[in-house]
Amino acid sequence: MSDLARSVAYITSGAAGMFCGSCMHDNTLARALSRQGVDIQLIPTYTPIRTDEQNVSIDRIFFGGVNVFLEQTVPGYRFLPDFVGRVFDQPWLIRKLTSRASSVNPKSLGKMTVSMLRGTAGYQRREVLKLSSWLGRSVRPEVVVFSNVLIAGCAPHIKRSLGTPILVTLQGDDIFLESLPDPYRRQSLDEIRRLVDSIDGFLVHSRFYAERMRAYLEIPEEKLHLVPLGIDTAGFPATVPATTESAAQRPPTIGYLARLAPEKGLHVLVDAFLELHRRPGWEDVQLRVAGWIGESNQGYATAAFKKLDDAGLQGRYHYGGVLDRAQKLDFLHALDLLSVPTTYEEPKGLFVLEALAAAVPVVQPDHGAFPELLAATGGGCLVPPNDPQALADQLQQLLGQPRQRQAFARAGHAAVHARFSSEEMAKGTWAVMKQIVAEHGDP
Repeated sequence: MSDLARSVAYITSGAAGMFCGSCMHDNTLARALSRQGVDIQLIPTYTPIRTDEQNVSIDRIFFGGVNVFLEQTVPGYRFLPDFVGRVFDQPWLIRKLTSRASSVNPKSLGKMTVSMLRGTAGYQRREVLKLSSWLGRSVRPEVVVFSNVLIAGCAPHIKRSLGTPILVTLQGDDIFLESLPDPYRRQSLDEIRRLVDSIDGFLVHSRFYAERMRAYLEIPEEKLHLVPLGIDTAGFPATVPATTESAAQRPPTIGYLARLAPEKGLHVLVDAFLELHRRPGWEDVQLRVAGWIGESNQGYATAAFKKLDDAGLQGRYHYGGVLDRAQKLDFLHALDLLSVPTTYEEPKGLFVLEALAAAVPVVQPDHGAFPELLAATGGGCLVPPNDPQALADQLQQLLGQPRQRQAFARAGHAAVHARFSSEEMAKGTWAVMKQIVAEHGDP
């Protein structure tokens, strides 16, 4: 397969021990590209990545979270000898020191975000030079890909130093940027729009997000490349499972599989579930919840579960915590429907593809990437966003129509396994890489 670019540097961003959709996507893509013959290095920044699949990232961290913070906040730190920085770049130490970093409010990261986007003109200049030098010595990439534009401030220097074309994957950058207070949000946008000239192409997973980011970051349309999202389907059922006697006898079961956070909409699903439970004939419906709870969202999750407890539903819901891959497959197998009613316009929707790969239909809000995903897969239906009543109505309707659920399950399962696998995503990404390298010419 690798008939043009033989070495790819894919720079991803760790999330301090959290299962992060972006780094899970990056790891899945890197594994698939490697299987297809591409020599790819998955290079973590900030912290090590966490994934429920085989982790193929290198055992080294650039822009280590501890050093980046100290360079930003401690006067003179960035001028200390390099060996001091190397001490804090040990992956085990970063894991330990950043174990609570998921509780940091993005609003407190404004100055650092602007500095990182300024590359060699920011406080993290030493980190930029370190990464660029290592890439030139150890990888000699023919293309460099950044997981998001927020870590791409070093792109101009790398491009000048290595003569290498640059790609950036856009997968939720605007959500973080919009959480920053001014003037940092405005300054960050100015820096990113400046970076656009140095970036040869942007990868997006939906037409919705391509259009959103084209306007938001002022990206020329010809630089945007649509590659549909994909997942590793290994371990998911190859055919739609037949309804077993035990499954037919269990109570109707709704699932939620995502971070427990306001933007993912657990509170919307809880309110819909309470409404459904109040309706005659639906008293036995079950809710199964799984996903990461960050430090800053402990109170949110506790309040959601307390609402269920106060309604006397202690035995009707279950929180399964953070799941590994085998546990996730078992979790999905026990569901009749999945719903993650995000309150923001989700740019990807990995959980939708995972549910459909397991032949579980979905009910999702009519915004973001979801309309495209469901139009392409036929694996579920849409409801108005932030409307627990409408969500309850649709959940009731589908739970009461097993034939319709089976039709959604068959269509969604077939579509994901045929067109939304990690192998298909890798082929599409590779085609863009080859195009970018060809247009750029020999380094």
